[in-house]
Amino acid sequence: MRTEWEDLAEWWQQELADDSGYAEEVLPLLLDLLDPRPGNRYLDAGCGDGRVMRAVVETGATVIGCDLNLELLRLAKAEGPVVGCRLPNLDWIRPATFDGAYASLVVEHLVDLASFFAGLAEAVRFGGPLALVVNHPLFTAPESGPVVDPTDGEVFWRWGTYLEDGYTEEPAGAGRVTFYHRPLATLLNAAADAGWSLERTVERGVPTTTRDPLLASQGHIPRLLGVRWTRGEEDF
Repeated sequence: MRTEWEDLAEWWQQELADDSGYAEEVLPLLLDLLDPRPGNRYLDAGCGDGRVMRAVVETGATVIGCDLNLELLRLAKAEGPVVGCRLPNLDWIRPATFDGAYASLVVEHLVDLASFFAGLAEAVRFGGPLALVVNHPLFTAPESGPVVDPTDGEVFWRWGTYLEDGYTEEPAGAGRVTFYHRPLATLLNAAADAGWSLERTVERGVPTTTRDPLLASQGHIPRLLGVRWTRGEEDF
């Protein structure tokens, strides 16, 4: 059974080419949270075309990427070894294979959050980090969106159904892509249940580089969430 992401390679590459926010906001945040160490081996869960792999490899680390889109994997293999898989399935990895793991703008497209965190906990050695950058849950909630005050033009953010799990389907080239929404508590608790210990969280506002003129000056509205955990020593 094919999934929507298997046909979106061209759209994804065009999105990143047209949006400087990824290179200026997402990638630096991920690298800061991961803090890759030379000689260590990391798993890129949902590596896409390998642009994050390239940045991590440039620090002297080794990276193995995995993704379900074969077209993107063909590009990513220029940066290191890659594996075709459908997340959250990480059964192909032997326990404690990696010194750390990361995922960039991936979690919000996965249905099974618990299996994702559990699989990563199995793949990463004790004490190893997990770094995630995701679209902020405030931003992904169904029915959420910008609201303009007609009296002075100030932009606010409508919460929508933030406290409930849900999803939205957004246009993606000729197709659509699904964004799964969970409240922040659901995300953090799922990681804790899998044995990940929270070290750091970072919230970033709407970047000045956004293509949405309505939000361009609204840096106080949460747009990105970054989290760093370490693999606990208990056997979960």
